[in-house]
Amino acid sequence: DVTFSYKDYRQPTQQKTMTLSGVEFIRRYLTHVLPKGFMRVRHFGFLANRCRAKKLDMIQQQTKKRTTSALEKVEQAMPICWPCPTCKIGILRLATLILPS
Repeated sequence: DVTFSYKDYRQPTQQKTMTLSGVEFIRRYLTHVLPKGFMRVRHFGFLANRCRAKKLDMIQQQTKKRTTSALEKVEQAMPICWPCPTCKIGILRLATLILPS
Protein backbone atom coordinates (compact mmCIF):
# COMPACT_ATOMS: atom_id res chain seq x y z
CA ASP A 1 0.00 0.00 0.00
CA VAL A 2 1.04 3.60 -0.71
CA THR A 3 -0.01 6.49 1.52
CA PHE A 4 0.42 10.08 0.37
CA SER A 5 -0.87 13.53 1.27
CA TYR A 6 -2.72 15.80 -1.12
CA LYS A 7 -4.49 19.13 -1.17
CA ASP A 8 -8.29 18.97 -1.34
CA TYR A 9 -9.37 21.97 -3.42
CA ARG A 10 -12.90 21.80 -2.02
CA GLN A 11 -11.43 22.48 1.42
CA PRO A 12 -8.18 24.31 0.60
CA THR A 13 -7.03 24.72 4.19
CA GLN A 14 -6.85 20.96 4.78
CA GLN A 15 -4.11 18.51 3.84
CA LYS A 16 -5.59 15.03 3.45
CA THR A 17 -4.03 11.60 3.14
CA MET A 18 -5.03 8.76 0.86
CA THR A 19 -3.99 5.13 0.88
CA LEU A 20 -4.04 3.16 -2.36
CA SER A 21 -2.75 -0.21 -3.43
CA GLY A 22 0.59 -0.09 -5.23
CA VAL A 23 -0.99 -1.04 -8.56
CA GLU A 24 -3.69 1.64 -8.31
CA PHE A 25 -1.13 4.30 -7.31
CA ILE A 26 1.07 3.47 -10.32
CA ARG A 27 -1.97 3.44 -12.63
CA ARG A 28 -3.04 6.92 -11.46
CA TYR A 29 0.53 8.22 -11.63
CA LEU A 30 1.07 6.97 -15.18
CA THR A 31 -2.04 8.77 -16.45
CA HIS A 32 0.05 11.96 -16.10
CA VAL A 33 3.03 10.67 -18.11
CA LEU A 34 3.02 11.45 -21.83
CA PRO A 35 4.54 9.13 -24.44
CA LYS A 36 8.00 10.07 -25.75
CA GLY A 37 7.81 12.84 -28.32
CA PHE A 38 4.50 14.25 -27.09
CA MET A 39 4.18 17.64 -25.44
CA ARG A 40 1.40 19.05 -23.31
CA VAL A 41 -1.03 21.17 -25.28
CA ARG A 42 -0.55 24.24 -23.08
CA HIS A 43 2.92 24.74 -24.61
CA PHE A 44 1.55 25.36 -28.11
CA GLY A 45 -0.75 27.84 -29.77
CA PHE A 46 -1.40 31.43 -28.86
CA LEU A 47 -0.72 30.84 -25.16
CA ALA A 48 2.83 29.55 -25.71
CA ASN A 49 5.33 31.65 -23.71
CA ARG A 50 7.45 32.36 -26.75
CA CYS A 51 4.89 34.47 -28.57
CA ARG A 52 2.01 35.01 -26.13
CA ALA A 53 2.10 38.82 -26.02
CA LYS A 54 2.37 39.28 -29.79
CA LYS A 55 -0.39 36.80 -30.61
CA LEU A 56 -2.72 38.02 -27.87
CA ASP A 57 -2.36 41.55 -29.30
CA MET A 58 -3.25 40.20 -32.75
CA ILE A 59 -6.26 38.30 -31.39
CA GLN A 60 -7.48 41.37 -29.51
CA GLN A 61 -7.15 43.45 -32.66
CA GLN A 62 -9.09 40.86 -34.64
CA THR A 63 -11.93 40.64 -32.14
CA LYS A 64 -12.46 44.41 -31.90
CA LYS A 65 -15.00 46.04 -34.16
CA ARG A 66 -13.25 45.70 -37.50
CA THR A 67 -13.05 48.05 -40.41
CA THR A 68 -11.34 47.21 -43.66
CA SER A 69 -8.23 49.19 -42.70
CA ALA A 70 -7.99 47.48 -39.27
CA LEU A 71 -8.16 44.06 -40.93
CA GLU A 72 -5.41 45.03 -43.36
CA LYS A 73 -3.18 46.15 -40.45
CA VAL A 74 -3.62 42.77 -38.72
CA GLU A 75 -2.81 40.85 -41.90
CA GLN A 76 0.32 42.96 -42.49
CA ALA A 77 1.52 42.55 -38.90
CA MET A 78 1.01 38.77 -38.89
CA PRO A 79 3.97 36.77 -40.19
CA ILE A 80 3.35 34.40 -43.07
CA CYS A 81 5.67 31.76 -41.58
CA TRP A 82 7.81 31.23 -38.47
CA PRO A 83 10.16 28.53 -37.21
CA CYS A 84 8.81 25.47 -35.44
CA PRO A 85 9.03 26.08 -31.66
CA THR A 86 9.93 22.42 -31.05
CA CYS A 87 12.59 21.41 -33.58
CA LYS A 88 13.65 24.91 -34.73
CA ILE A 89 14.17 23.44 -38.23
CA GLY A 90 10.67 23.10 -39.68
CA ILE A 91 8.57 26.07 -40.74
CA LEU A 92 4.98 26.73 -39.70
CA ARG A 93 2.98 28.49 -42.41
CA LEU A 94 -0.16 30.54 -41.96
CA ALA A 95 -2.99 28.87 -43.85
CA THR A 96 -5.91 31.17 -43.04
CA LEU A 97 -7.31 33.69 -40.58
CA ILE A 98 -10.59 32.83 -38.89
CA LEU A 99 -12.36 36.07 -38.13
CA PRO A 100 -15.46 36.48 -35.94
CA SER A 101 -18.63 37.05 -37.91
